[in-house]
Amino acid sequence: MGIFIDVQKKLGNFTLNIRFASEAKRIGILGASGCGKSMTLKSIAGIISQDAGTIRIGEQIVFDSGKKINVKPQNRRAGYLFQNYALFPNMTVEQNIAAGLSGSREEKRKRVREMVGKFQLDGLERRLPGELSGGQQQRTALARIMAYKPEIILLDEPFSALDIYLKDNLQREMENMLKDYEGTVILVSHDRDEVYRFCEETVILDHGNVLVSDKTKELFQNPRLKEAAKLTGCKNFFKAKRVDAHTVELTEWGLFLHVRKEIPENCEWIGYRAHDFIPVWGEQKKTAFRSAWKIQRSFRLKFSII
Repeated sequence: MGIFIDVQKKLGNFTLNIRFASEAKRIGILGASGCGKSMTLKSIAGIISQDAGTIRIGEQIVFDSGKKINVKPQNRRAGYLFQNYALFPNMTVEQNIAAGLSGSREEKRKRVREMVGKFQLDGLERRLPGELSGGQQQRTALARIMAYKPEIILLDEPFSALDIYLKDNLQREMENMLKDYEGTVILVSHDRDEVYRFCEETVILDHGNVLVSDKTKELFQNPRLKEAAKLTGCKNFFKAKRVDAHTVELTEWGLFLHVRKEIPENCEWIGYRAHDFIPVWGEQKKTAFRSAWKIQRSFRLKFSII
């Protein structure tokens, strides 16, 4: 199915200027608060109109400023899961699921019963949102989205306000509920672990622009830019100077590293993650160096060239 977005939007002092395309089923948008993640989702859903550009969901062009196409949100077949789930507080579970469904009364009832069973909401049909747990509210919100068979599901930081234990449980629950969904799911988050766990491909945003995008594991292994490396969890950086295609100098340490991978011409930084800094006891290896500690130790070091 896939998604293509190339849009520009100015809102006060902030400008969203993003372009990316993906055929993946599970896409993550990662970035710090205020970088334009939620605005990107709202652009896809049609909640926010763009100044210029194009948005395609599957085969349908839902926005094209040049052709004056701007499909209404309710016709984009995009399911949007807000941070607070946005359930109608004065409507029961079954009424929330039925909201927005078209067809005869019997067709609606049949679809609601199907969703109640699929999302394990049996016995909760007549409860109000305020009488549900966080997990039950999430399942109700997803059931409402899935009831009208969307082509794309947009998850806007659905776990951001939860404690670690509840977050982990609801993440697993959501993964199970969406495992049979054939459409595209886009997850917006500032939590790199969430994105790494859930998404096949990841787009990293910074100040309204796409820094990098790639397959998630590949991107975390080789973020290419220092800003992207920080957002993927790398905290240790050293200034670097390229000597030749396979040699780089750590200028602050006075060390030279010889690597198999070709070093880019514009290499400026070396980044390494703590879990890649591995103590090696005994004889020093080729890929290790001695530390100046009281007890001499050598380390094998993996790193990213940025």
